[in-house]
Amino acid sequence: QVRLEESGGGLVQPGGSLRLSCAASGFGVSNSWMSWVRQAPGKGLEWVSSIDASGTSDSVDSVKGWFISSRDNAKNTLTLQLVDLKSEDTAMYYCVKGPRGAVSPRGQGTQVVVSS
Repeated sequence: QVRLEESGGGLVQPGGSLRLSCAASGFGVSNSWMSWVRQAPGKGLEWVSSIDASGTSDSVDSVKGWFISSRDNAKNTLTLQLVDLKSEDTAMYYCVKGPRGAVSPRGQGTQVVVSS
């Protein structure tokens, strides 16, 4: 059974950083497309970043260069490093098993709030 559990969210000031983690079970992240999506208050799901089995990652233009996706195969986890956060990055962040466009299966999410 596929299970994903996100962690690492919190309250951070503009310009701050966070490191989100996604612990996977029931499958190996090493040979899977994995993605991050987010949902801002009152809005739909937005694709943020994906990483393929070879480790090649891609991100939406608005976060490219600021959000870095990586994978720890030994720990079977996915990580999203967020830097230089802005208020518009406030959202619930979810990890998803699948490529860009996939929205499930996903975890319960971790909340990121960027506010001074």
